[in-house]
Amino acid sequence: MRAVISALAMMMLALASGAADAQRRGALQLPTSPQRQQPPQQQPPPQQLTAQTILKWINAYREKPEPEKVPEVVKAMSGIGLFKELEQAGVYQGFIAGVIAANPEIAEKLIAEMFPLPPEDQVVIVRAIAYSGLRGWKELLQKFVERMPTKKVLIEHHLYGKGATFDTLDLKASPSHIDIMWGHYFGSGNYKGIDRIITALPWSKDRNNVETLTLGSMAKWTLATNLQSDPRLLAYTKRQLETVPKDAAKELREVITAAETYETGAIRKQAVAAVEELRRKGPEFARNVSWWGQAGQTALAFGCIVASALGQVEVGIPCVIGGALSNVALKYMVPTE
Repeated sequence: MRAVISALAMMMLALASGAADAQRRGALQLPTSPQRQQPPQQQPPPQQLTAQTILKWINAYREKPEPEKVPEVVKAMSGIGLFKELEQAGVYQGFIAGVIAANPEIAEKLIAEMFPLPPEDQVVIVRAIAYSGLRGWKELLQKFVERMPTKKVLIEHHLYGKGATFDTLDLKASPSHIDIMWGHYFGSGNYKGIDRIITALPWSKDRNNVETLTLGSMAKWTLATNLQSDPRLLAYTKRQLETVPKDAAKELREVITAAETYETGAIRKQAVAAVEELRRKGPEFARNVSWWGQAGQTALAFGCIVASALGQVEVGIPCVIGGALSNVALKYMVPTE
């Protein structure tokens, strides 16, 4: 009997020893047999941010709004210099304004997350708040006075002076103001900016003022190209036919027909003719380099119209219609003497 008990004891000790050894291996994650290491998966290279890629994102934004991403996009815009020329940054200012307008509950949080920004780029934030059309925009702007000490004069101009708001922005003053209207629509999905663009359509028939004629052609062309790819906007403009003044309704009907029949080329030809006339007969204002500089990168391909009129299409200027910026160099925009 003692021999049996002794044998059983030895077996129990052996089992316990084996179990403890296995437990130690498991705790240390020691392999029981050699394993082949898997090579780390390579991550795809990040997409390079350019004006084109950012504008494509902006153009698609209203279909799937992601306001939480906007502060980082604003910093990216600043980082690649898109705010450097403010007269050419209208679509960006309008877009930020539209996002603020569409998100009043988190507007303050979104703006706060856009900082830090270089002082020279903070103008865009001031204007975006003022152009948002948000009820209580002045109170919102006052909350960021300390974050933008170098822009105190500009802020006070908007708060207490005659600084423009979304509703008072003069579309005839600069081509960039039409860009702001489009940017606001892209950021908010609201039609306020579209309504203002529609009011500019009759200018395309103005034969007494070349500047007004050019801006009207620009409004007409950008509206036609966007209606062609935006069914929701197309439906809205059709409803507006019964409510807008007769002169605007006539031009709007032409724009809608061109978009639905995919014959926007006719409107493009009208715009090209307007630019050619401006080159040929333009008064002193039209020969002002600074004004042409503002038109030089206007959003939504108006620059492509000018490039075509000047015979520069063959140089490979990138033109993306329907929300993307037209990167036409200023030298192609300045009329010859």
